[in-house]
Amino acid sequence: MLEMININSLPVFLLIFVRVIAFFVTLPLFSYRTIPVPFKVGFSFFLAWIMFYTVDSTAIPVDGMYLFLLLKEALVGLLIGLIAYIILSAVQIAGGFIDFQMGFAIANVVDPQTGAQTPLTGQYFYIFALLFLLSVNGHHLLIDGVFNSYYFIPIDAFIPFHNGSISDFVIETFNYMFLVAFQMAIPIVGCLFLVDVALGMIARTVPQLNVFVVGLPLKILVSFIVILFFLSLYIVLIKSLFETMFQALRGLMQLFGGA
Repeated sequence: MLEMININSLPVFLLIFVRVIAFFVTLPLFSYRTIPVPFKVGFSFFLAWIMFYTVDSTAIPVDGMYLFLLLKEALVGLLIGLIAYIILSAVQIAGGFIDFQMGFAIANVVDPQTGAQTPLTGQYFYIFALLFLLSVNGHHLLIDGVFNSYYFIPIDAFIPFHNGSISDFVIETFNYMFLVAFQMAIPIVGCLFLVDVALGMIARTVPQLNVFVVGLPLKILVSFIVILFFLSLYIVLIKSLFETMFQALRGLMQLFGGA
């Protein structure tokens, strides 16, 4: 016979469901507009149902404090997914740096996954990053991060925002994101700087040559050649970026848990 569901355990399941569905609102790859909303809700429901039998928690009464627990669960899911999205956005920021030097800054495209305007080169690198994430089963690790969050942040505990270490951690992660973006963009930006220097010397020595007409296609050609040679370097940087993303997820969950 099937075991009847205890009505007293429904508030606990609702708290788990709120954290999981909030996690998928901002998490990379799972929060994209190309994934249907019924699939997100259904997947979150069944994942929360599975996690309900693994989370150690007593019955939680539905009172005035329960509303704050719901808000806490939604905040935990949103912030943990957002920190992963911020780190992965370093790829698009690096593409923005490159497009500014290439002359593609005025040719942004609309990303169908997020609905925002993104640079051309950034979108190119971002697709590489997502394919690499899927090839190494990184999406499984992201789902595993939702499950492991209950080891660090109990379902009936609150977030200690008073110590200030959470804000410091987010600022440091944000700074590291720009550092990784600069590392990804520096090979092409450096080569294009040398091209600008060479064009400036040519403009001084050969005034009859219109460097504005020659410079733009030359910089695009040099950029494509450098991207071809440094593509393996980008894969290594993306791998390091994913490792940092998983470490940041774990570190933020530890801070939320008061560790």
